[in-house]
Amino acid sequence: MLAAREAHREKMLVALSSVGAAVGLTVLKLVAGLLSGSLGILAEAAHSGLDLAAALMTFLAVRVADRPADATHNYGHAKIENLSALFEAILLLATALWIIYEALRRLILGEGHVEASILALVVMAISIAVDITRSRALLRVARRLGSQALEADALHFSTDIWSSAIVIAGLLVLRLAEIWHLPSWVKQADAVAALGVSLIVISVALRLTRETVDALLDRAPEELLQHLEEAIRQVEGVSELRRIRVRRAGNKIFADVVVAAPRSFTFEETHALSERVEQAAIAGVHAHAPQAEADVVVHLEPVASAEETVREQIHYLAQQQGIRAHDIRVREVGGKLEADFDIEVEADMDLASAHAAATRLEEAVLRGNAQLQRVTTHLEAPTATIERRQDVTSDYPEMVQHIRQLADAVAGPGSAHDIHLYRSCRADERTTGTELCKERRQGEKLASANGREDELDLVLHITCAPEIPLSQAHLKAEEVQRALRQEYPRLGSVAIHTEPPE
Repeated sequence: MLAAREAHREKMLVALSSVGAAVGLTVLKLVAGLLSGSLGILAEAAHSGLDLAAALMTFLAVRVADRPADATHNYGHAKIENLSALFEAILLLATALWIIYEALRRLILGEGHVEASILALVVMAISIAVDITRSRALLRVARRLGSQALEADALHFSTDIWSSAIVIAGLLVLRLAEIWHLPSWVKQADAVAALGVSLIVISVALRLTRETVDALLDRAPEELLQHLEEAIRQVEGVSELRRIRVRRAGNKIFADVVVAAPRSFTFEETHALSERVEQAAIAGVHAHAPQAEADVVVHLEPVASAEETVREQIHYLAQQQGIRAHDIRVREVGGKLEADFDIEVEADMDLASAHAAATRLEEAVLRGNAQLQRVTTHLEAPTATIERRQDVTSDYPEMVQHIRQLADAVAGPGSAHDIHLYRSCRADERTTGTELCKERRQGEKLASANGREDELDLVLHITCAPEIPLSQAHLKAEEVQRALRQEYPRLGSVAIHTEPPE
C-alpha cells in the first residue's frame, strides 16, 4: 500500500512539473513570436499551448486513474488515461491543420514579415533544452511505473524537440538570406519550417489516436496474446487452452483465460492448477509490459484426458451423479475389460431407488469406455453416526496374544503391534452405568474361552519392509485379515495399518 502511494505521488509530481514547464514555454514562445513575426515560432507557441492543455489533462488523468475500483467502476478508473490521450490527439490534429493553413497562405500570397532575431533563436534553443529535460523525466517515470498517460505525454513533448529544431533551421536560413541577399523565395523558409512542424504534429497525433482508440475499443495486443498463449500452454496439467480475452485500461491489463483440465482432478488439484495458470498469465503480461498491472481470471473446464485411467473415469462419473465409489477393481477378460466396485448411497434410500442410481452409473461407465464389457456395483449404506465403543483390549490378553502370533506368522516375527479390541454396550447398559458392562465383559471372557466370543472390532498395526511396493504390503494385510477371520469368524470390523519399521 505504501509503495502504491509513493508511485502515485511520484507520478503526480512529474506531471505537475510538466505543467509548469509548459506554462513557461508557452508564454516565452508567444512573446518571441509576436516580436519577431515568425509563423514558425507562433506555431510553436500554439503547439506549446496545446502541450499545456495536454499536461493539465495528464495531471488530472494520473490523479483520477489510480483510484481503486468501486461499485460503479468495477475495473477501476484507468481508462481516463486513454480518454485524455485521445482528447490530446484531437487538439494536436486541429493545431496542425491551422498551421498548414497559415503556412500555405504565406507561401501562396507572400503575406507576413519575419525577423530572424537573436531573441527568437535563443527562445527556441531554451525550448529545446526544456523539452529534452521534461520528456526524459516523464519517460523515465512512465516506464518505471507503467503509466500510459505519462508515456504519451513524454512522446508528445519529445516531438517538440524536432519541431523546435526545424523552426531554428528556418530562422537561420532567413538570417543567411538577409546577410547574403538571397532570392526572396528563400525567405519563405519560415513557412516551410511551419509545414514541417505541422507534419510532425500530425504524425504524433495519428499515432496517439490509433493507440488510444485501440485501448478504448478493447483491442487486444497481438504480441501480448502470443506471450500469454506460450506461457499458459507450458503449465503442467493444462489439457487445452480454449480462450484468452484481454483488455487494457491505462497501465492495467485484464485477462480472462479458459483452459481445459483433467476431469479426474480433485478440488485441491484444480485450485492449484488455477493458481499456476494465473501466475503464468501474469508472467506473460510482464514479459510484454514489465510495468503493467495484471488482473487475471481463470476458468477451468473438465475434460477427459488421454492419461485418464478406468478407475479415475469411474470416480469422476460417480461424483457427477453424487455417488461415492471405492474398492474399484478392473480385470481383463478375453481382451475386454470388466469392472466392479462399491458405491455408497444415502442410508435411508429404498432399494428400488438405490438400484436405479446404481444402474444409471453403470450405464454411464459403459458409455464412457468402449473397452468395458461388464460393470458390476455393490450397494453400501454408510452410517453418518459416530459409533460408541469401549476399549476392552485388557480384558482379552490371551486373544490379543493369539492375534499377534497369527499376524506375525504372515508378516514376520515382531511385526504385529498396537493391537486394540473394541466392543459396544447396549443402550440400556449405557444408561444403567458401567457395572453391568463389567459383568457382561466377565461373561464374554468365559464365552470366549468356550469359542463363543462376542462380536469385537479389531485394530492392529503390522510392519513391512520399507522397500516393498504398496500393493504387496496390501496383500500381506489382506492375508492377515483372512487368517484372523478364519480363527475368529465373529469378529466385526478389522482395520490393519501397514507401516515401515521405525
